[in-house]
Amino acid sequence: MATRSEILAKASAFRALFEARGAMVVEPPILQPAETLLDLYGEDIRARAYVTSDALRGEQLLRPDYTVPVVQMHMTHGAKPARYTYSGEVFRRQEKDPTRANEYIQVGYEVFDDVDPAAADAEVFALISQGLNGLPVTAVTGDIGILMAAVKGLDTTVPRKSALMRHIWRPRRFRALLDRYSGKTPVPATRTALLAGDGKIDAPLIGLRSAVEIEARIQSLREDAACAPLGAGQVALIQALLDTRETMRNAISQLRDIAVDLPAISDAVDRLALREKALTERGVDTENLMFEASFGRVSMEYYDGFVFGFRADARPEWPMLASGGRYDALTRRLGQGAEIPAVGGVMRPGLILELEGANDH
Repeated sequence: MATRSEILAKASAFRALFEARGAMVVEPPILQPAETLLDLYGEDIRARAYVTSDALRGEQLLRPDYTVPVVQMHMTHGAKPARYTYSGEVFRRQEKDPTRANEYIQVGYEVFDDVDPAAADAEVFALISQGLNGLPVTAVTGDIGILMAAVKGLDTTVPRKSALMRHIWRPRRFRALLDRYSGKTPVPATRTALLAGDGKIDAPLIGLRSAVEIEARIQSLREDAACAPLGAGQVALIQALLDTRETMRNAISQLRDIAVDLPAISDAVDRLALREKALTERGVDTENLMFEASFGRVSMEYYDGFVFGFRADARPEWPMLASGGRYDALTRRLGQGAEIPAVGGVMRPGLILELEGANDH
């Protein structure tokens, strides 16, 4: 296993790679304001964050990643084009797998660019791929934006679309909602009985919700029950999209076929095609680069477009050696009215050194 000094040296080498592209070195504080940032992370990271309290500053969390603090820092000073790099510790509790580190070094590269998003995507991916050159790894890509566009284009109510959008990053819950909205899953007898009543609350209140909130929830359930079911054809199109797992060029062709019946995804597929072209121009072999439409659905919830990761071929149980994606909406949430397209990626120098050592033997 690599020593801390070796890991720091490797991190410094990766950071130099990004500095050579014009990235400015930044170092956000290890302690971050929990109230501001915690909701911006996915469910998995929220559950594993180390949270503490400060008498003056309130709840604080140990930095679980760099991207959100870097975006917050950048957007505080305006939505201008910029490149940043960083390296340092991140902290995540491990409650299921004791072999996974709860503190490790992360190196990253973030690009804020409103000129050519496809080119920025390709730049980040190609640079990280360059850093892993020669190692037995496999890259996989995806695009959360295509699924988001598909949900927005469904012929159903706004509340149903909103619920599906919230659960894009929770595949089981997303599937359960699709089944419920399409009528595939029968309505539980308890809910049927609840909706058949007058909605008045006459039992003692023992939870956190008020009687008004409970009655409003029952009314929203009634309105949902009165909605026409989601058509089987639409559900099949969503499933066909999620099942897309091909090389990038073949995936684009497959997704264009789906777009004939689901035109809401056409613009997102066009953006994917532009990204494929930009990657090719960067020397990436897109004829063999995998695209999985479901990839990235259990990672950071701030990704809303291109996503990617690099897996160690012989160590499928490991976390990704490097990963990243596009987070335009995050800049909008933290920009107080300003926004700028942004994409970034992170690397795990400790794991990369371990893989290099195994590869040398």
